[in-house]
Amino acid sequence: MTTETRYTRADFQSGQEVRWCPGCGDYTILASVQSFLADLDVDREKHVFISGIGCSSRFPYYMNTYGMHSIHGRAPAIATGVALANPDLTVWVITGDGDALSIGGNHLIHALRRNVNLKILLFNNQIYGLTKGQYSPTSEEGKKTKTSPLGSIDHPFNPVSLALGAEATFVARTIDMDRPHTARMLEAAYRHKGTAFIEIYQNCNVFNDKAFQLLTGRQERDENRIYLEAGQPIVFGSDNEMGVTIGPDGANIVSVADVGLDAIAVHDPAHPNPGVAFALSRLSHGPSGPTPLGVFRDVPRPTYGDQMVQQIRDAQARNGVASIADLVQRHGTWTVQ
Repeated sequence: MTTETRYTRADFQSGQEVRWCPGCGDYTILASVQSFLADLDVDREKHVFISGIGCSSRFPYYMNTYGMHSIHGRAPAIATGVALANPDLTVWVITGDGDALSIGGNHLIHALRRNVNLKILLFNNQIYGLTKGQYSPTSEEGKKTKTSPLGSIDHPFNPVSLALGAEATFVARTIDMDRPHTARMLEAAYRHKGTAFIEIYQNCNVFNDKAFQLLTGRQERDENRIYLEAGQPIVFGSDNEMGVTIGPDGANIVSVADVGLDAIAVHDPAHPNPGVAFALSRLSHGPSGPTPLGVFRDVPRPTYGDQMVQQIRDAQARNGVASIADLVQRHGTWTVQ
C-alpha cells in the first residue's frame, strides 16, 4: 500500500442510507472494506461488488463502486461472468451463510474449484437475519429458532472446511469486530490471483446476539483466538501458553509447557497439500472454543480466466482465425426456418 492515497473512506461511501439493524456487525465490515479500498489506492472503477440475497447482500448499494444486487445464491455465477468478461476488474462477492451455503451451495463450490479470479466475503452470523431468525446451514445443533422450536437437528457446515474441501487456493477467516485483522485478510485476498474466500464471523444482535462471545468478549478472546501467522509457531493464550500440534490424528491443542515449543506446528499456508489446513479448520467446528483465525491456505494455481484465454488463443492459432466468431463459424452455419 502507498503512504499517500487519492481516496478516503468517504470516497467509497455511496450516499445511500445504510439500513441494517443498529449494532449489526455488517456496519463494521462495511467500514473495514471501505477503509481498505481507500488505502489500496486503486481506481474505484476497477472494483465491482456482486451480492445475492440477505442482509449482507445490501452491500453494493453502500459502495461507491460498480456493483449488482443479484439473485439468491447466484452471486458467484454472475460474478464469474463479470470476471471473465473483464479481467482487469477486481470482482468482490458479498454473501451470507444462508445465501452461499443453502441455495447457493453449488455455485460457491464450483467457483472455488475452478479458481475464478473472485474475492468472496462470506458473512457468517449462523442465522437467517433478513427473514427474521430461522436456523441457517451454519447454526449449531440444538439451535432453537422460529423454524426449529425444539432445536435444530441439522449438522452445520464448517465454511472453511468446505472451501478447503473444494480445493480453494485461498481460504481465510476473520471477525467483524477485529478491523485490523480484517484489513490484513482483505489485503492478502486482494493480492491472491484466483478465488479468495474469507469467512467473516458477523454478529446479528437481533436474532443471534453474542454468538461469537468467546472470540469477542474481553474476558474470553485471548484464550480462544488462535491467530495463524505464516512461518510462526501456532500458539495462543494470554501468554502464548497454549499451542497446536499436527499428527496422524489431525490438529490438537496442547500446553506448550507440556510438549515444548519445538513440538508446536509452524504454520505454512503455502503448503501444496491442503491436509494440514483442513486439520486446522477442524479444531473448532464453530466459535465454541479455541478457533483459528487468519489465512489457512494461499497457494498458486492457474486461474480459470487465464486458462480460458489461452485455450482460445491456441485454438485460433491452430485454425488460422482472428476472432472467436471466425472460429465458431469456420465449419459453416445453419439457418433454421
